[in-house]
Amino acid sequence: MKQNKFQHGFSLIELLVVITIIGLLASIVFLATAGARVKARDTKRKTDLAQMGRMLYAGSCFMPGSGAGDYDLADLMGELETKYPQYAQYASLLPKDPKTGSGSKANYRYAITANGHCALYANLENEEEQITLPNLSAVTPGAGTGILKTTVIGWNGTNIFYQVGK
Repeated sequence: MKQNKFQHGFSLIELLVVITIIGLLASIVFLATAGARVKARDTKRKTDLAQMGRMLYAGSCFMPGSGAGDYDLADLMGELETKYPQYAQYASLLPKDPKTGSGSKANYRYAITANGHCALYANLENEEEQITLPNLSAVTPGAGTGILKTTVIGWNGTNIFYQVGK
């Protein structure tokens, strides 16, 4: 039997079949881990707000110069640094939403009422989160800490929010 001297590599068909199989396996792994990524981002959001909430509970709620309202945390940093110079060292450590946060927008929110109640909150991604504040249909400063379901869809695509309130 005579050997062909050009048959020492793979054919184009063989290479395409291997690439297709690798692509299918990669897509299966990607889909299988999608839920874990969502839960991990939600855990980060809760941890970030819980840490910031400890600072909030240590004193009174911060009233921005423009008064009661709803603010992005990134928008408040300049005013916090001016009023409390010790916060300047933490400005670069300002947490931001792991999915939708950017350099100019944290997508972690701060709401404060005229009577001094406040809440830090974030929109969660996992729609299966257990609701721990069932009596609330909106983020409510002063209503405690937990997970609530609102009538409004948030920036992460769900109507599930986590709040740390005082």
